[in-house]
Amino acid sequence: MENTTQQKDEAVKITFLQLLKSTMAAFIGVQSTKNRERDFKHGKVSHFIAIGLLFGLLFITALVTIVQLVMHFTAN
Repeated sequence: MENTTQQKDEAVKITFLQLLKSTMAAFIGVQSTKNRERDFKHGKVSHFIAIGLLFGLLFITALVTIVQLVMHFTAN
């Protein structure tokens, strides 16, 4: 009985939406303990690294764009 529960538990995979939500929550520092434990147990490190790099690039791009817009409108 315990073995089948363990097999079901190991077969659970994180969906893409859960991966995005979890990475975003961790990125801004509000990740819950329950979700963090689920991620460590069922997630793949490579997926989290890829999504983390993507979010990092998007964040840097957004900052550069905002700074350029502010400088453009204050220079005139």
